[in-house]
Amino acid sequence: MLVQKWMLPTLKEILNWKFDQVQSWCTDNSGLSSSQLQAQAAQEWRAAITASEDLLLQSIDSKGDHLSPQGVVFAGSAPLWSNDLLTRLHTGIFVEQSTDNSPQLPPAKATISSQNATPQQLPLLHNDPLAQEPFCLILTAKFSLLLVLGCDSSGNQAFKFSFEPEEAAKVWQLLRSRLLLTNSLLVDKFDTLVKKFEPVAPDYRVVTNFSHLLLSRSHVKPPQEEHLVAHNHRSDIELLQAFAHEVRTPLTTIRTLTRLLLKRKDLAPEVKKRLEVIDRECTEQVNRMELIFRAAEMVEKPAPNTLTRLTAMSLAQVLQQSIPRWQQQAHRRNLTIDVVLPQHLPTVVSDPTILDQVLTGLIENFTRNLTAGSHIQVQVIPAGNQLKLQLLHQSLAGEGDKLPPPHVKSLGKLLMFQPETGNISLNLNATKYLFQAIGGKLIVRKRPDEGEVLTIFLPMDLSHPPLYQHGILREHRPDAKMPPSC
Repeated sequence: MLVQKWMLPTLKEILNWKFDQVQSWCTDNSGLSSSQLQAQAAQEWRAAITASEDLLLQSIDSKGDHLSPQGVVFAGSAPLWSNDLLTRLHTGIFVEQSTDNSPQLPPAKATISSQNATPQQLPLLHNDPLAQEPFCLILTAKFSLLLVLGCDSSGNQAFKFSFEPEEAAKVWQLLRSRLLLTNSLLVDKFDTLVKKFEPVAPDYRVVTNFSHLLLSRSHVKPPQEEHLVAHNHRSDIELLQAFAHEVRTPLTTIRTLTRLLLKRKDLAPEVKKRLEVIDRECTEQVNRMELIFRAAEMVEKPAPNTLTRLTAMSLAQVLQQSIPRWQQQAHRRNLTIDVVLPQHLPTVVSDPTILDQVLTGLIENFTRNLTAGSHIQVQVIPAGNQLKLQLLHQSLAGEGDKLPPPHVKSLGKLLMFQPETGNISLNLNATKYLFQAIGGKLIVRKRPDEGEVLTIFLPMDLSHPPLYQHGILREHRPDAKMPPSC
């Protein structure tokens, strides 16, 4: 039987994944040789196997019954997981027969047991091309995860992962067709097991958590791959963009469905209130993922003319859209916010879309690190031919009530992660780079007993007269005494 005329499809054929598109979309790998590309993909594959083990250990019940599996795993190469984890999952490893092309007779009793940590070997016919496609399909009650080490049109390896239940179901049907040929007695038993862990769409926090783990594991340099050090940053960008895409896509779908429901006239007030909360949370997460994606894109392709469109814009319109969101963020954290604008607000030169996103992300991070009861002031002040937007805060808590600053871990070159809350966001260096890319500048100063003071400078458009702003937008706190502006 010839491989070129194989009767069953391969992973690449049924998934229709464009690994070439992944390469060009995520990073420019034109400077890497074939051996370097292969080593890079292998590094990402190993990081994903380790990250998936961490995710499973967090998801399964460590005190559960060992006799009842908590998930099923199919792989084209043995995952190097701990024995304790393997005893709680049923693992099947597809291996190629090494004798001839004819199917072997199945054993007299085909059983599925989860009582030991040894993966069950599942035979493939000789010359089956599936044996050359490393993969791992994980099915649990909470999520389905597919890891694939595929090839592009040039034969170079490239890694990809997916939480899409439709793709997991396709892969199971492909594997099931192999079992029908080589060990048909196992099919019914695996059908029962897979039905118990039918592919489901995960909570977005599962995808976020896996991406955190994948990013952290990707920084472990494998042995004998020192030549990839110069390309570690490119790998970060690739993982960031894949992570942002995986989170943003399902959340956008959820938000669309939620907004359709909100248009109904027969909603009970409590139901409508909860749907509005879902819409707001989805919007915040989608905007955060969009900002991360844009930051990764700008770092990957730093030519400003191709990525940003600087134009004369009304800062008043951006602030009018943003201030209600800032106030909602502050109120949810039991903070108060005061936004002080001049009556004559000049036109500035920037990118309105990115400016809105990066300002909202910056204020979200600023408010997240403050103790309850703190007061924030946002001031907009003309400063020569620039407009200065400054964030200051005053804590109303007593000295004994002040909380220590949150523990923050660095994830690559662009992200920071708070383990206590699971929050992921752009770090200050990445935020500064974004402001620079849209014509502005961010300065961070630390003051004793007053914390951080953030100052943003935006260039004015001197060819347009100032726009009149009706009144001053503010949430007044007469008892709040703010530190002087810098």
